[in-house]
Amino acid sequence: MQVRVIGDSVQIEGYVNAVERKSKPLWTRIGKSVERISKGAFKRAITRNDDIRLLLNHNPERDLGGTKDGNLELEEDNIGLHARATITDPEVVKKAKNGDLVGWSFGFSDRDVEQRTDEDGMPLRDVKDLDLYEVSILDRTKSPAYEGTLVTVRANDE
Repeated sequence: MQVRVIGDSVQIEGYVNAVERKSKPLWTRIGKSVERISKGAFKRAITRNDDIRLLLNHNPERDLGGTKDGNLELEEDNIGLHARATITDPEVVKKAKNGDLVGWSFGFSDRDVEQRTDEDGMPLRDVKDLDLYEVSILDRTKSPAYEGTLVTVRANDE
């Protein structure tokens, strides 16, 4: 994920999730398991919801905008869920300048899930379809559930 600080705003772009890739082990209502989002699930979710919110750390009180507001663009490509956001919230801009943003996460509810055991004996939740209601920028107080969502920061004096 790339973070560019431009004046009093920050532009963040990158992958929220790579499809068909397992998460880190997570504690869920069924115990410790891994999950994997199927190709096409995000595309369907974006089509169904025209107002996906952008939050800081999954906190609804830290709403930073969304797809309907025009400062968050989401699309699923052949890699996964790609996001592009422009944020003017002073706290988030400061966190970006200080290198305190660590990655992305997303909030969803299941529509279609297969549960089984993977080749390592770990319970696997294969998410075939979902309802996406938010993506979050995470700071150092949180840890992304999926590898590959980490942040790199670049200052820009434009």
